[in-house]
Amino acid sequence: MNYLPKEHANTVPRIIDCGLADYREVLARQHELSEKRRLGEIPDTVLVVEHYPVITLGARRSANKLLAERADLARRNIDVVEIRRGGGTTAHNPGQLVFYPILHLQELGLGIGEYVRKLEIIGIELLGQLGVCSEQRKGLAGLWVGDKKIASVGVRVSRFVTHHGMAINIRNDLSIFEALIPCGLEGVEMTSVLKETGKRPSMAGVKKRLFSLLRKHMGKA
Repeated sequence: MNYLPKEHANTVPRIIDCGLADYREVLARQHELSEKRRLGEIPDTVLVVEHYPVITLGARRSANKLLAERADLARRNIDVVEIRRGGGTTAHNPGQLVFYPILHLQELGLGIGEYVRKLEIIGIELLGQLGVCSEQRKGLAGLWVGDKKIASVGVRVSRFVTHHGMAINIRNDLSIFEALIPCGLEGVEMTSVLKETGKRPSMAGVKKRLFSLLRKHMGKA
């Protein structure tokens, strides 16, 4: 394999702001970039995006639990997409910040568990800057505020290269989660920065904070 020249070894990941975008389009872009990263044609890259309303179903079928008929979701302009990532059913919509790292874990010297914890640390620090104290839970990927879930993690790693990633509820309409059982966990309430603080932060400002944290935590040594 032809990897990137050695001068890339100390670089931070390239960050691409996709704005507000269709889930399927961004998924196709992830696949394209993942292959290029495996071939060493691009550096580590992170896509940052807000999505139009969509519910995604993960690879673990037992955790995919919809509470609404697909026809009803279609009438509400909520797309449903089946994907190959860890975790179960989750939802994305405007006001939720999503980031998809496309990283070569072997080159970073990271295992999958370490990588997931790194994503969660980024989320904890971002939420802390926004006035929300969140925490990890042993055995459950994502972030929690007490018994409420505020961020979800679902990743896939193929030949050491990651895709999919993390979604953090900032100021999105949480009613979309009423159409599913988040990550297959019965009785889980979803929350957001807006719900926890009463404040509606600027998404542009939140993205800037995230960009800084991505450079801090995902740069190569």
